[in-house]
Amino acid sequence: MERFCDELRWERERRQISIERICEETKVSSRHLQALEAGEYGSLPGGVFRKGIVRSYLAALGLDEVSWIERFEASLRETGVEHAETTDWTEFAENVRRNRVGIESKTGMRWVGVGMMVVSLVALGWSVWKFALHGHLVP
Repeated sequence: MERFCDELRWERERRQISIERICEETKVSSRHLQALEAGEYGSLPGGVFRKGIVRSYLAALGLDEVSWIERFEASLRETGVEHAETTDWTEFAENVRRNRVGIESKTGMRWVGVGMMVVSLVALGWSVWKFALHGHLVP
C-alpha cells in the first residue's frame, strides 16, 4: 500500500493541477502543500489548522473528504506526529498549571493591599466627618 502523501500527490498530478493553482484557490502556502505531499506532517501547523489544510487541498482536487481524512488521520498515527502533539499539549498544560500557582499567590497579596486601602479610606472618611462635625480631630 502506498503512503497517503504519495497517493495525494499522484491524484493531483493525474488531474494535472499545479501546486500554485491549489495555493491560489485555497490561500494555503505552497510550503505547507509541499510538506503535505512529502509526508512531512510535523512541518504543518497543528490541530484543526492541519486538518483544514488537508480539507482545502481535497476540495481543490474534488476528492471525497470523508475517506481521505480518515486515511490522513491513519497516516498521522503511523508517523507518530499525532502522539508528539499530544505530548506537547500535555507539557504545555502542565506549564500553565505551574505558572498559575505563582499567579494565585500574587493575587492574594493584591487583596491584602486592597483591604488596607479600604481601611485607610474609612479612617480618612471618619477623620473628615469628625472634623466637619466638631471642628477638630481630638475627642
